[in-house]
Amino acid sequence: MRKKDFWKGFVAALALVVVVVFVWQQLMLLPVALPFGMSDATKMHVIEKYLDTYYVEDYDKEQCKELMYVGLAAGVGDPYTYYLSEEDLNEQIEKNNGHFVGIGVTIYQEDDGYVCVDSVTEGGPAQEAGIQAEDKIIRIDGEEISQWSMEEISNRIKGKEGTTVAVSVFRPSTGEALEFTVTRRDIQVQSVTYHMLQDGIGYIAISNFRANTYEQFETAMKDLQNQGMVSLILDLRNNTGGLVNTAHQIGDMLLPEGVMVYTLDKEGNREDTLCDADYIDLPLMVLVNGNSASASEILAGAIQDTGRGTLIGTTTFGKGLVQRLFTLPDGSGLNVTIQKYYTPAGRSIHGVGIEPDVVVSLPDGYADTIEIPTEQDTQLQKAIELLQK
Repeated sequence: MRKKDFWKGFVAALALVVVVVFVWQQLMLLPVALPFGMSDATKMHVIEKYLDTYYVEDYDKEQCKELMYVGLAAGVGDPYTYYLSEEDLNEQIEKNNGHFVGIGVTIYQEDDGYVCVDSVTEGGPAQEAGIQAEDKIIRIDGEEISQWSMEEISNRIKGKEGTTVAVSVFRPSTGEALEFTVTRRDIQVQSVTYHMLQDGIGYIAISNFRANTYEQFETAMKDLQNQGMVSLILDLRNNTGGLVNTAHQIGDMLLPEGVMVYTLDKEGNREDTLCDADYIDLPLMVLVNGNSASASEILAGAIQDTGRGTLIGTTTFGKGLVQRLFTLPDGSGLNVTIQKYYTPAGRSIHGVGIEPDVVVSLPDGYADTIEIPTEQDTQLQKAIELLQK
């Protein structure tokens, strides 16, 4: 009898649980506000149930969840704080490192939908194989790509080092359809370019601050010094930033002893980034414009505040925030603004930018151009003029 009573009680309790769960689910789906509200997890579950029950078509649940995380970070209201999928995070890390495994091309999509080669890395596998800028990509490994996204095309071109990829292109300049088999390898992104100008004036342009940028800058400085450089023009125009640590390494070569930049976190804790007493003391001109941002502004602001050089061009972008990239346990990421930075003189340039010492605009038609003919580059010509004096 006791055993029967136990099982009767067990069955009754189980039935009660089922009823409670069913009633709770139905209550959650009622079109009325309940006085006790609901937890975040319950709310997400209820929304999902509504979509499953009523949405007229199939939908991608994983995409919904990813966009939920995107929205959570976006709700902060800071464009520099954002969520990254695992794929986006790996791409960001690769970008910061300054190298990747691929064939050495950048691509873009035209208005007609064709994907074209924008540029070919000097000495890279694609250039060695014969691929040229403006070639239109038709097939990859024999597969038509007309319905592929840019992301999918980029991922298919990349791959493991030492493997090959077949790239079929149409070359508008000759009307030919060509096919190339290219071996993927590690590509070092060149963020530093340099050459010698007249009168011993060296010229170095930095496009971004990556993990390998300092090494490239150091090589450029040594080469120009061996060529007899007596003064330097540092071109930070269109440099949107990158790794602050790399900007500090370069600043340490050019700036006297003292604070290069300092940061304050949400608690008001201050952190100083210092330069030592050993630096290359050459007359220095720095070119900046409205696309000079973040880490490039840190370097330019330090040069201006210490009187180490002269800034020439137009007002910089005005990004005075520092971000940190976090990797989440599932392989996705979160880029978070963690500090505000200040120049050595205590200036916050966020939303304001840095006003150059000598304001010079480019001629009409060249303001948004990256490659400017030397004779039309009024900012460069002004820097040369001042150094010659």
